Amino acid sequence: MSMTKSQLLTYMAKKSGLSKKATGEFIQELVMLAYKEAKKAFVIPGLGKLVLVDRKARLGRNPKTGETIQIPAKKVVKFRIAKAAKDAILIYKK
Repeated sequence: MSMTKSQLLTYMAKKSGLSKKATGEFIQELVMLAYKEAKKAFVIPGLGKLVLVDRKARLGRNPKTGETIQIPAKKVVKFRIAKAAKDAILIYKK
């Protein structure tokens, strides 16, 4: 089960020595900065990069009817995981 926002704030407040309120404000500012900078790529070293990507138009299929449909081009937000994060989280057997 993942951490709740309250659990995250409690943990980060204890680690930083800040109040939960100050920790919450810091996290909120970090999130808002990520939203603002995503168009240029927002990097959190050791975790990953938030980027805006152009997706090309393509043909798809309606799963209900099987009919071929045209899916228009659009912009999407992606998070690319840093190699350090992959190495720390995933255990590869050799």
